[in-house]
Amino acid sequence: MGSAVRWGIVSTADINRKVIPGAHASAKVDLVAVASRDQARADAYAREWGIPRAYGSYEELLADPEIEAVYISLPNTMHAEWSIKALDAGKHVLCEKPFTRHQEEVDAAFDAAERNDRLLSEAFMYRHNPQTKRLSELVAEGAIGELRLVRSAFSYGLYDEDNIRLRTDVEGGALMDVGCYNVSGSRLLGGEPERVWGEAWYGPSGTDWVFTGTLRFPGDVIATFDCGTALTERDELEAIGSEGSLFLDDPWHCNVPVIELRRDGEIERIELDQVDSYRLELENLSDAIRGEAELLLGRDDAFGQARALEALHRSATTSAAVFL
Repeated sequence: MGSAVRWGIVSTADINRKVIPGAHASAKVDLVAVASRDQARADAYAREWGIPRAYGSYEELLADPEIEAVYISLPNTMHAEWSIKALDAGKHVLCEKPFTRHQEEVDAAFDAAERNDRLLSEAFMYRHNPQTKRLSELVAEGAIGELRLVRSAFSYGLYDEDNIRLRTDVEGGALMDVGCYNVSGSRLLGGEPERVWGEAWYGPSGTDWVFTGTLRFPGDVIATFDCGTALTERDELEAIGSEGSLFLDDPWHCNVPVIELRRDGEIERIELDQVDSYRLELENLSDAIRGEAELLLGRDDAFGQARALEALHRSATTSAAVFL
């Protein structure tokens, strides 16, 4: 195994608390720095999380020649801009989901990655989990016959209109915050959609507080999902075929990884080992940097994800189907 990759974190966002423990636990990741827009905050954050270096600006961290890769956990509207700045500074980038819903931003960022001979990946941590890999294998193996339908849900309750997840100025809302998982999971099994339909309820903050979507894929596979920031907590996915279905009660967090194969009136529980998905995504990029693995999520997936999200958003705002 090659030497550990030296990582920095750009921002002190709340999501970091899920990522940092996996970084500390991995022999492939050496978390050496964190940056905030305020030096005092960066210093306090670094002390709290046991990170050696603290920078009072994002630019200072990017100028550190010893840092090889950065995890960007900034608001949605800053993802492409700071990914490009990091790539131009010679860093590899893992950017928190959703990267963007604007295809031109995906192209610009991945063009920057290629221009600088660096790697860029969107941080859909669940995609790295063994539960997700096994789900894909079971569908491909014909465990449920021919795939016909994918249904999924992801929701929780949040009513603080000033919360960044509910703010229009940073492209918040249910579709971008949690619905992006539904779209990603649907695309994982169905491919790239040919037509989508979206419906939304917009709450007092102006963002979509409840969003439902339908995606039609090649081969007559249909996916339906609902997501929300003003609903009870729910998360599940079911792949339904001509001969059975695969049900996941915890498809996104993967804290209790179990797949139920429901077929012929029986339920077979396929239990998998619990693994830190955040550690796995850091390790995938670290391994790819060292030439020891292929990057799981690159340009094609990020482009397809942005394309589908923008189409769903456009459908909901125009009350019309969008053909892709």
